Amino acid sequence: WKTYLGRPEADEYRCKGLGVLGTALWKGGENPEEALPVFETNLALYRRYWSLNEDIILNVQGNIAACLDDLGRLDESLV
Repeated sequence: WKTYLGRPEADEYRCKGLGVLGTALWKGGENPEEALPVFETNLALYRRYWSLNEDIILNVQGNIAACLDDLGRLDESLV
């Protein structure tokens, strides 16, 4: 992630790196509470700069829903 941090916010590789970080925190470290804000930031970037890429946006939304489910916040994950 640190490799991509210095890139502009709209850089595609920075956004993808953020997604990889979220996945590593969630799946690799079993820390959905740490992964959730990373995925939320990732979703905001995709909506801002790549709003037509519905597949990626749905994927990130699915990650957020799964994190919320892991945290026992099922009601929020269904919104």
